[in-house]
Amino acid sequence: MLSLLLPVLPARAAASPARAGHFVDRELVHEGRRYPYAVFVPSSAHQAPLPVVLFLHGSGERGSDGQAQATAGLGNWLRRNMDAFPALVVFPQVPRGEEWMGSNARMALAALDAASAEFGGDPARTYATGMSMGGYGTWEVALAAPQRFAALVPVCGGVKPPRAERPTLFVTAVAGEADPYTALASRLKHVPAWLFHGARDDLVPAEDDRRLHRAAQAVGADFRYTEYPDGNHNAWDATYSDAAMWAWLFAQRR
Repeated sequence: MLSLLLPVLPARAAASPARAGHFVDRELVHEGRRYPYAVFVPSSAHQAPLPVVLFLHGSGERGSDGQAQATAGLGNWLRRNMDAFPALVVFPQVPRGEEWMGSNARMALAALDAASAEFGGDPARTYATGMSMGGYGTWEVALAAPQRFAALVPVCGGVKPPRAERPTLFVTAVAGEADPYTALASRLKHVPAWLFHGARDDLVPAEDDRRLHRAAQAVGADFRYTEYPDGNHNAWDATYSDAAMWAWLFAQRR
């Protein structure tokens, strides 16, 4: 009777479960200063290279804790949609009393570069969005790096100072122009943008975005504009929960 010897095969390793979407804390040393920032890393079910969203917070999230900027606006929405969201999100933070201009705009771009390199971001699908002060900041970083972004979503932002009590809030790169709206739209006419604003906004009047949209139409820039008729300053909750906005954004490539 013959004995049949069969090779013993190793047991197939069980597939590793997908890791859930999560936030990580990072720190950047930039131009001699230390800046904390946060990164949302999507579920491992989403494969690199990943789309990347740079999120710029509003005035109320300024500081040095590295946390507040990821707890309002897009950060809040992400916490309810962590496993479905397919992109990296980078959350830099402006120090208290400062704006998204000059060295802080450069810091945001440096944090974007660092996170993209660490987590496998796609340079062809990199986007910027921000709310209120961060809406202004969206234009700041785009004008500082006009070839960096595939699309922009500024929310309740503007170009000129919104009111007398906030003279330091404006888009610096076009501040000296006779018509800053036309100058901005002309310089970024190659970058698709979708602006959102509440019609009843009493902190950053919607008229500033209306003027920018009219200027964009005049120069042929690819700028969309959505105004919420009953919305006040908080236009971000509606914007970041809008599936059509995300579908449009992720369809843009550089």
